[in-house]
Amino acid sequence: MPSFGERLKQEREQRGISLEEISHSTKISTRLLHALEEDHFNQLPGGIFNKGFIRAYARHLGMDEEQAVADYIAATTPVVLEKKSGSVVPAAAEVWPEPETDGAAGLPWGMFAVVLLVAALGFAAWGVYSREKRASAPPPVAPQAEASPAHSTTEPPAVILPASNAQPIPVRSISPATVPLNLRIRLEEDSWLAITADGKEVSRGMFTGSSEKNVQASRTIQVKAGNIGGIDFEFNGKRLPPQGDYDEVKTLIFDANGVRAALKPEAPAAQPEAPVPQP
Repeated sequence: MPSFGERLKQEREQRGISLEEISHSTKISTRLLHALEEDHFNQLPGGIFNKGFIRAYARHLGMDEEQAVADYIAATTPVVLEKKSGSVVPAAAEVWPEPETDGAAGLPWGMFAVVLLVAALGFAAWGVYSREKRASAPPPVAPQAEASPAHSTTEPPAVILPASNAQPIPVRSISPATVPLNLRIRLEEDSWLAITADGKEVSRGMFTGSSEKNVQASRTIQVKAGNIGGIDFEFNGKRLPPQGDYDEVKTLIFDANGVRAALKPEAPAAQPEAPVPQP
């Protein structure tokens, strides 16, 4: 039985349509179309982009778009084989037993908490009362020495001043101002983009050449592109050199330290499908 990609290729060849015609109509590069027909799904962007490519491919050939997407999901969904019978069964979710409750759960912990709270309030009130009582007491006066009969004058008694009750004023540290980030994206060729600013997605979809986008953030900007070689970047007023080759899928991270490529490609999140632009 032919695979999913082989069926697409057979439908295309029966209609006498070349990959270049589909690429020109759908704005999808021929490299990605070859990967689709050869079942090399790991070379595609993934997620909603793969479904969008399949819809555009099927629409150009006059095929049922929903059936094509359903066949793709069936071809890429993993299954679990049962060892004994050999039949294919879906992976069952593992159920964990609920922990057993012991006899301590029936103790009146709420009443114990109330008693402890009342005792703590009592100790706090006693401490405040003791401090106020000591503060209101008059300061001690040093005893006067008896006047000597040999001296006709006496010195005034020394007065002991009470200690100051002023408390030190805490100094609040002020964090340095955050430097804003400004990114200018200019597309020289068609490409799909997924852009997030400070962890929030601000744009996603297929964009045509000669278009431009401006993104601002306070901490970080992340750009995932399917044709990184066809995009020019200007970060904080400075134009950057090319960040990759044409038709290369790459994720870039912009922050206060500059720009860097993500070490691992992020797993595509399940989101509502974005429409594929028409020529």
